[in-house]
Amino acid sequence: MVVLAGEIQLHLPESRSLKDKRQVIKSLKERIRGRFNVSVAEVEFTELWQRSTIGIAVVSSAMDHAEEVMSKVVDFIERDGRAQILDVLVEDR
Repeated sequence: MVVLAGEIQLHLPESRSLKDKRQVIKSLKERIRGRFNVSVAEVEFTELWQRSTIGIAVVSSAMDHAEEVMSKVVDFIERDGRAQILDVLVEDR
C-alpha cells in the first residue's frame, strides 16, 4: 500500500471576503473528491481571505498510480482558474 500526502498552497486573488474564499474552497474540495476519489481538506490559513492550503491524501497499491493522481489534482486546480498555486509539497508516508 502507498500513501501520498500533499499540501497545495493557494492564492485566491478574486476573493474579497471569507465567504467568497469558502465558496471557492468548498467547490474545489467537492470537485476534487468526486473526480479523483482522494481525501481533501483545508488545513491552513482558514481565516485569511486570499490564502489557503489544502491537504490531499492518495492511497493506492502502486506508487506510479498515486503520483499520477496527485499530478492530475494539481493540473485540475491550475485549469480551474479560481486559485493560483503558490507551492506544492508531496511526500510519501
